[in-house]
Amino acid sequence: MRDVAIVAFAQSDCQRDAGAQNEVELIMPVLSEVFKQTGIESAQDVDFTCSGSCDYQQGAAFAFVAGVDALGAVPPIKESHVEMDAAWALYEGWLKIQMGHADSALLYGFGKSSPGELPIVLSQQLDPYYLAPLWVDSIAFAAMQARTMLDSGEITEADMAEVVARSRKNALSNSHAQLKGEQSAAELLKEASYVSPLRKHDCCPISDGACAMIICTVEKAEEWGKPYALIKGIDHRIETHHIGSRDLCRSVSTEIAGEAAGVNKGDIDVAELYAPFSHQEIILKKALGLGDSTVINPSGGVLAGNVMMASGLSRIGEVAMRIIRGEAKRGVAHATSGPCLQQNLVTVLEAK
Repeated sequence: MRDVAIVAFAQSDCQRDAGAQNEVELIMPVLSEVFKQTGIESAQDVDFTCSGSCDYQQGAAFAFVAGVDALGAVPPIKESHVEMDAAWALYEGWLKIQMGHADSALLYGFGKSSPGELPIVLSQQLDPYYLAPLWVDSIAFAAMQARTMLDSGEITEADMAEVVARSRKNALSNSHAQLKGEQSAAELLKEASYVSPLRKHDCCPISDGACAMIICTVEKAEEWGKPYALIKGIDHRIETHHIGSRDLCRSVSTEIAGEAAGVNKGDIDVAELYAPFSHQEIILKKALGLGDSTVINPSGGVLAGNVMMASGLSRIGEVAMRIIRGEAKRGVAHATSGPCLQQNLVTVLEAK
């Protein structure tokens, strides 16, 4: 296996509504920033480019192609796209490097969710025969999962509020966060139910934005003379789309992916978990076997700002940048897709 390094990462602010900004205008600033961090001029200077987005957000087939304008159409480049979070674009880029087809890769993800109704849009991820025709939204499914956990005694509403309180407090140090502040769990529990048992603060916000990353071989990173974080393990697994056939109190796919990625092969200093709902952070922490010594979501996580199709890659970038800055030696980043943590990607990062 070739050692792969993360050498650059940039993300935009999580905005509730980016207004008239189009996808290209969201993408270009983060691309410019990663080019600046690595000292290169454009996408022409890397061997492969892959993006992550969702046409359903824009409401048009092949809408992601508009984002490619941020790269420049001429001269042509080796380019690909995943109709998923850009964390899976990273996985594709990592595979290209492993196969020897590339020594470096540019990855980016973007999403503009504000024009539509994201919870309803996400219902199109469901089983097309039995569930999608019902238009069950993502919040309703998460509420069902939270109720299952509460009724089983796995968690309490106070546990969920503690997750939110910590997220908002951690986000105070994150200039890109959308929601931040200091509220105690007791104060949060006074808020009215939104979709029982969830309160609004238990649900991630809707955000517009983008992020970008550059990965490469260790030899290329040293040639560029840039500090880096190593990808020591990466794996992703998916569970059945039949919700009733899954144990909603567990994330079996995360458990398997975490083991395959090597999470348990050393101490974890920091973890960034893509938990769109407060109770899901508790599920993921347990699935990955993270102890109290691990700092969870120091950025605030996606409860502080959720750019659909980019926040998974941002979780990896957040951990990588902390390692590059010397704040941690080993970390784990997680990304998810689908209802109730259906598909999960786990990345283990280490200092060089």
